[in-house]
Amino acid sequence: MGKATGFLEYDQRDRRYKPAEDRVKHYNEFSVNLKTEELQRQASRCMDCGIPYCHQGCPVNNIIPDWNYLTFKGEYKKALEVLHSTNNFPEFTGRICPAPCQESCTLNLEDIPVTIKTIECATVDRAWENGWVHPEIAEHKTGKTVAIVGSGPAGMACAQQLVRAGHSVTLFEKNARIGGLLRYGIPDFKLEKQLIDRRQVQMEQEGVNIRTNVNIGLDMTVEDLQRDFDSVVLAGGSEAPRDLPVSGREFDGIHYAMDFLTQQNRRVADETIKDAQDILAEGKDVVVIGGGDTGSDCVGTSFRQGAKSVTQLEIMPKPPEREDKLATWPQWPIKLRTSTSHEEGAERDWSITTKAFLEDGGKVSGLQTIRVEWQESDNSGMEMVEVAGSEAEIKADLVLLAMGFIHPTHKGLIEDLEVDLDDRGNVKTDTVTYQTSVDGVFAAGDMRRGQSLVVWAIREGRQCARAVDEYLMGHSELPR
Repeated sequence: MGKATGFLEYDQRDRRYKPAEDRVKHYNEFSVNLKTEELQRQASRCMDCGIPYCHQGCPVNNIIPDWNYLTFKGEYKKALEVLHSTNNFPEFTGRICPAPCQESCTLNLEDIPVTIKTIECATVDRAWENGWVHPEIAEHKTGKTVAIVGSGPAGMACAQQLVRAGHSVTLFEKNARIGGLLRYGIPDFKLEKQLIDRRQVQMEQEGVNIRTNVNIGLDMTVEDLQRDFDSVVLAGGSEAPRDLPVSGREFDGIHYAMDFLTQQNRRVADETIKDAQDILAEGKDVVVIGGGDTGSDCVGTSFRQGAKSVTQLEIMPKPPEREDKLATWPQWPIKLRTSTSHEEGAERDWSITTKAFLEDGGKVSGLQTIRVEWQESDNSGMEMVEVAGSEAEIKADLVLLAMGFIHPTHKGLIEDLEVDLDDRGNVKTDTVTYQTSVDGVFAAGDMRRGQSLVVWAIREGRQCARAVDEYLMGHSELPR
């Protein structure tokens, strides 16, 4: 604990954001960071709560009180070491993680948690600015080879851990650049891509062989992969989107959210867009179906493209403004969350479903909707009931489907390997060995657990790396 009375002496302060009217004009990050003195005061608010619930709230089990203390004392290099001991890429999670650690903070019982995410981000940003982040090159080589398919956060974390253990690691990516969802799904105004690029340089200096524009199962067979490497890790994403099969789905102007987001990220990066049609929101009434983070990203991107209006619809009921602390803490609570994209002018609506799409000359012109209620069903679950007489129409020139993903793409790699799948269509493994039904083939991240958070992907990549190391060497000194 840094300062015994810090949480009593100092009010909670967090990083601010530049005004919405300014930030919607560009795709750069727009947070305004705390000054060093204020950051140290915020770190001093970390209290001696006996049981650090923030540890269990964090999927990578960050040692949060320790680096809070070191930040308060101004020992930033040591804070970085503690931070990196559990998290390969804190600059990613410090920007885009929903921070379940803060929800678990004891001070969150009073709605004033320690600003853990901001302190984390500031610690690693300071390290990069001062040149404290260096490649960690293995002293000895094992002679073992590992192929990792998929270069999102799970694949990147797994590759970095294994190369530091002395293995020869090749990271395969079907796109032109590594990063997976970080690169192509998350907008630059939330995560600028040079953050990924500098980690790529570090990983290459450590010895990771990165091969982009290689689609395993198409450009390279799984037989060749298994022949050339001692083990294989499947670290692709959950890429099959959930569709909305209602009347009019075939009309022009209805697209999956990730197609829309990926195109814009490619524009920002000056990459070639190979799709047959540009998906643009300029001058349009945009409706985003789905209330999660992907939907929020569509909202912010639409405003930056010059949308006339943006409406986000959610089939679930509107969450409460504040959770029942004693019923939920320290677990992740269901409560109303408003993103910076929502603050830029979006209309939001809940408990509403789409019955059909309307058209004008083959192009979408609107949605037919109806209100729904959620009631207990006979099997103790919840069922959706339409509210009679609540039918309405919503104008739309562009509809973006942001309803999540159902499982990884099966065609190609997964089908060719013939690995077992779970009931949801994900690659089946446990969370100890991470090994699939095929000997020497492992899986981690969204391809294994389903659509999830970046921080969960990093955790699984690290844990899978230890499992692979144990498989190859009979033991492992890598952390879980």
